[in-house]
Amino acid sequence: MKRRSLLAGAGALAAAPLIDVPAAQAVSNRKVMTGAEVLAQDGWGALQGQKVGVISNPTGILPDLQHIVDTMHASGNVDIVAVFGPEHGFRGTAQAGGSEGDHVDPRTGIMVYDAYGATADKLAALYTKSGVETVVFDIQDVGARFYTYIWTMFEAMLAAVRTGARFVVLDRPNPVGGYARGPMLKPGYTSGVGKKEILQQHGMTVGELARMFDAEYLPLEPNGGRLKQLTVIEAKNWKRDQLYADTGLTWVMPSPNMPTPDTALLYPGLCLFEATNLSEGRGTTRPFELIGAPYVDYRWAQALQTKNIPGVAFREAYFTPSISKNANLLCGGVQVQITDPHRVEAITAATHMIVEARKLYPDFSWRAETPPGRWIDLLTGSDRFRTMLSADAPAEEIVAAWKSETDAWTSRRAKYLLYKGAHR
Repeated sequence: MKRRSLLAGAGALAAAPLIDVPAAQAVSNRKVMTGAEVLAQDGWGALQGQKVGVISNPTGILPDLQHIVDTMHASGNVDIVAVFGPEHGFRGTAQAGGSEGDHVDPRTGIMVYDAYGATADKLAALYTKSGVETVVFDIQDVGARFYTYIWTMFEAMLAAVRTGARFVVLDRPNPVGGYARGPMLKPGYTSGVGKKEILQQHGMTVGELARMFDAEYLPLEPNGGRLKQLTVIEAKNWKRDQLYADTGLTWVMPSPNMPTPDTALLYPGLCLFEATNLSEGRGTTRPFELIGAPYVDYRWAQALQTKNIPGVAFREAYFTPSISKNANLLCGGVQVQITDPHRVEAITAATHMIVEARKLYPDFSWRAETPPGRWIDLLTGSDRFRTMLSADAPAEEIVAAWKSETDAWTSRRAKYLLYKGAHR
C-alpha cells in the first residue's frame, strides 16, 4: 500500500478545522502522549499491510481532536475493514446500557459492528466475516472494574486468540492514577460489570490490563490461550501518580455520564449508588457528584461533614434528575466536592456515605431487583459489603476488610506495569 502524508489528500481530514497557533503551541508543549499519537507520528507503520479492525469510541482522538479511524482512513496508510462499537456506540450516540447497532459509518463508509455485550464467539465470527487480521483497541478507560470497556477488550482479545489475529492496544493514561484501592471480585460474582477477578479500582492502564489478561486469564478460557501477538503502544511520559488533569490531554466524555475528569475520580466509589434507591445524579449536569433522593434532607451532608474524609467535602444540595431513578422528582442530598484530587479515595467516601444514609433514613434501600441487593454484590465483587452494612458495621471496619486484598493485588499486578512512579 502506498504511503501518503497524514496531511495529504483526504477529503475528511482536509475538511477538519485548522488548529490556531496558541492551540498548536499547547500541543507541542504537552509532555504526555497517548499511544494513538505515538503511532500516528509513525504514519501508522505498525498497521501497514494488515486488514485492521478498530474497537473505539469518541475518546479515540489525536491532539488535533480528529478520531483515529477518520485519520487512519484519510491517510491511506491503514486498511480498516471493520469498526467495533462498545457500550454507547462508536460515535457515542447511545445512553447507558445502549449501543448503536450494526451500521455503515456515514463519514468513512466503513462497516461498524455492535460490540456491546458481544461474546468472544460473536466477535470471532465478525473478525472472520470482515477479514480482520489485526485488532486495534483505543478507548479511554476510567479505572473502575465495572466500567464495561475493559470487558469489551477482554472478549475482543479472546476472539483474537480464536482467530489468530494480532491485538494492538493504543494505551492511554488511567485518569484516576495508578493507585489500587478497594475490594477484589470473588468467584461467583462475575457479570458483565466484572468478568474476572480484579480490584474495584485496579490502578492500571488498559495496556497493562491487556498484558495481565493475556498471561493469566485468556489461557484459562474454553478455546483460549495466549495471543498470537500482543502489542501495547505505550503512552509517553505518563507517571503513575498523575491524574488526568496533570497530563495536558483533552478530556472527551467516554460515556454520557462521565462529563469531566472529576467525575472519573469519584466514579469508582460513587457508582455504588447505582445499587440503591438514591439517584446517582444521572439526568443532571453532575452525575456521580450529586447524590440524593426525595427522602433525604440536610442531615446527611451535616453528618458527612464531620467525617473528615480525605480529598472531599460535602455540600447540601437539591436537584431534579431528568432521567433514571427519581426522574422529575425533587431530591435532597449532597454534592461531593473535590478539595484535593490527589487524596481522593472514592470507595472510602462512598462507603461512609452509604453507612450514614442507612442510619438516617428508613426509606434507604437497595434498588428493586431479585434477589434484593444483588447489584451491590456485583459492583463490590461479593456479598461482604452488603452483609457488613446489614450488621451495622462502621464504615472504617468495612474499608479495613479489603486491605489485604488491595495489598495482594498491588503485588500481583507489578510485573505487568509499564509506567513508573507511585503505584501503591
